[in-house]
Order: sequence, then structure tokens, then C-alpha cells
Amino acid sequence: MSRQNVIETEHLARKFRIGELTVAALCDVSLEIERGDFAAIMGPSGSGKSTLMNILGCLDKPSSGSYRLDGIRVEEMDRDQLAEIRNREIGFVFQQFNLLARTSAIENVELPLLYTAEAVPDPRARALQALASVGLADRADHHPNQLSGGQQQRVAIARALVNNPQIILADEPTGALDTRTSVEIMGIFQHLNRLQGITTIIVTHEPDIAAYANRNIYFRDGRVVRDERVLRPQQADHELLKFARADALV
Repeated sequence: MSRQNVIETEHLARKFRIGELTVAALCDVSLEIERGDFAAIMGPSGSGKSTLMNILGCLDKPSSGSYRLDGIRVEEMDRDQLAEIRNREIGFVFQQFNLLARTSAIENVELPLLYTAEAVPDPRARALQALASVGLADRADHHPNQLSGGQQQRVAIARALVNNPQIILADEPTGALDTRTSVEIMGIFQHLNRLQGITTIIVTHEPDIAAYANRNIYFRDGRVVRDERVLRPQQADHELLKFARADALV
């Protein structure tokens, strides 16, 4: 595996049994994701993109083929090992935010720190720093019902960042947001990728969202049908600058 590749799959396949039928969700998928990539995975419903994300996120295992995450063969791991590498290497962001309703923003962000193998000296300070990085330090004590949809997604991104992951996996992260808020959220992802070097992979069916990435990977019927690199994404440079300035003030 190249030192530049943080993710590498070879002839990856995933099959599911539904009654007497066997359904192939992924077929012979070979991909390399370089460290620092910002990749958008696109395709119609049922194309296999969410199945791939589950495998890349160590939430599922392939039926055949291999998956290496930072040089480690994931398909050979047991459940505890998968949980450990998942918590250490990957931050997840979902369409519906998945925040605990009766828990404050900062407590939601702290949650992943409860499952780390090594104790964190000051988890509250770490969580507050993550909230500050997405511009929500002043909302730390607010509950989800006191926050807008965009603010809730920022809390979810802060939660994904709190363990300092190498990779962020985001599944339709703007699907529940309006256009303006989507631009703000994608500006944060672009900031994290360009200025902090976090490898970012998003699943989306929206070309406008995929335009923020420097690589678009298209799936159909469980296979990669196109893989394109974009030399310089055109979207959200003003948002990138805004969050860079905000970081300087933290």
C-alpha cells in the first residue's frame, strides 16, 4: 500500500441474503483514497454508495476482497478491533445529525471520548475546542431543540472531530438543510480538508455538493463507473476564508 493512500480496496464485494435471493450490493470495487483527498461518492439510490461507506467506516465487512485502512487489513478484524479503529481513525457525520435530544451540545460532542482506549485528560476542554472550530463555542450549553438545523449539523461535525480523526465520512450531510445552510456546512468540510488536511469522503446525489470535492466517484449497480479528479474545486472559497479567520480568533 502506498504511503500516500489512507484507504485502499481491492476487488471489494458485498452480498446480502434476502430470503432465498442473494443481492450483490458491491461488485469488484477497487479504490485508492490518498491522504488529504476530498472525495464525493455519487450514484442513484441502490447503487452501492452507502454500502461502501459502511465498509469504509468499519461498520460492516466485505463478503470478499480486501480493505486496508492506513495499512491495516480491516476484513481480518474482530468486532472489538473494528470498534477501536473506527473510534480512533474515523469521524462520522449523518444526514439526520443523530444528536441526543436531552443532552447539551458540548455533552453530545464529548460522547466519543467515553469510548477511547486512552483516557483524555480534559474531555470538556477538548469538546469545547471542537465546537469552537465550527463556530459554536457560544452554544455549548444549548440542547438540540434550541439550535437550527445548520447548528445541529455543526455540533455533529464537532463530535466527529473530537477524537482528531484522520478521515471524515459524511453520508448526505446536507440532505436535511436548505441551500444557504448547505453552503455553510460544505464550507466547513472544505476548511477541514484544505487547511487541516483531514481526508474527507461524502456520499451525495447532488452535483452542487459534489462540486466542493476534488474527486468525484460515480457508482451504478454496485460498481465504479467513473472516477474523476477536479484540479481546483470552485465552490465556497468565501466560506473557507471565513472559517480560516474564525480559527485564528479561537
